[in-house]
Amino acid sequence: MAPKVDPAILDALGLDPANTKIVTHGGSGFSSTFKLSSIKDGQEINYFVKTGTGKDAEVMFRGEHASLNAIHSVVPNFCPASHAHGAMSLSPGKFFLATDFLDLGSSAPGGSGQSLAAKLARLHTTPAPLPSGVPGRFGFPVPTCCGSTVQDNSWRESWADFYADNRLRSVLRAGARSNGPDAELADAVEKVAGKVVPRLLGDDRLEGVVPVVVHGDLWSGNHGRGRIAGKGGAEEVVYDPACVYGHSEYELGIMRMFGGFGSSFWKEYEKLVPKAEPKDEWEDRVALYELYHHLNHHALFGGGYRSGAMSIMRKLISKYA
Repeated sequence: MAPKVDPAILDALGLDPANTKIVTHGGSGFSSTFKLSSIKDGQEINYFVKTGTGKDAEVMFRGEHASLNAIHSVVPNFCPASHAHGAMSLSPGKFFLATDFLDLGSSAPGGSGQSLAAKLARLHTTPAPLPSGVPGRFGFPVPTCCGSTVQDNSWRESWADFYADNRLRSVLRAGARSNGPDAELADAVEKVAGKVVPRLLGDDRLEGVVPVVVHGDLWSGNHGRGRIAGKGGAEEVVYDPACVYGHSEYELGIMRMFGGFGSSFWKEYEKLVPKAEPKDEWEDRVALYELYHHLNHHALFGGGYRSGAMSIMRKLISKYA
């Protein structure tokens, strides 16, 4: 028997239940995933729906909804738009997210032909549309999740303060909750946050940082080619974002950590997005940004990610602290 479409989803999307069906589609480690199809204004329309249980799912879906729309507002053909999120009616404690359907792997002709590097460069060179009245330039309107780690996106005026407090110190606390206290790791993180971060990212050191929309979790598994909402042809697309309005180079840490981006990508991207000054510290800044993801993976999975984090921190501390 096909699953029933929850009335809350139908109401949020303005769909007629008689013309709407939902089937399981794909998979996710954190949620159940579906393809929802309906007839609206005489046209077939498809959505991608995620459902999950508990407060974690509510926070995750709210963050993904805002993140997708932040990217979509700057580069509309780079990711699906998100249409709704919220509590389900028939399943107390369960939540949903509904986005454009993304047909990954589609080879339909007629896409823009823009490369991944060109689209990412456009995202990274367009000043973020900051909400009015926020108490800082760096942050995001809602928390987001990198994996299942909830990220504090509280606004900061200084990017160095944001990265030290909202990312490094925050993920250290998440790791301690998961794996127990670790004095050596904590001491290294504090040295990096307190000394290396101001030295490499401080306002008096890093020139011209303008907050832009950063995907935040852009590894090779979160990008591909696909057709969004059945419109046009196949495009270079990204998905599952954990956005922040931050320094564009922050994106590069996880991209370098897991690879999957070839030399042609890097050559084109670096032409479109010049390295920030001082350029001779670029490699160390990217390593500093990669550190966060080693610490996050240690918080999520334990194991060998601790050694990767310690290796990066020892090098940065010896050089800058």
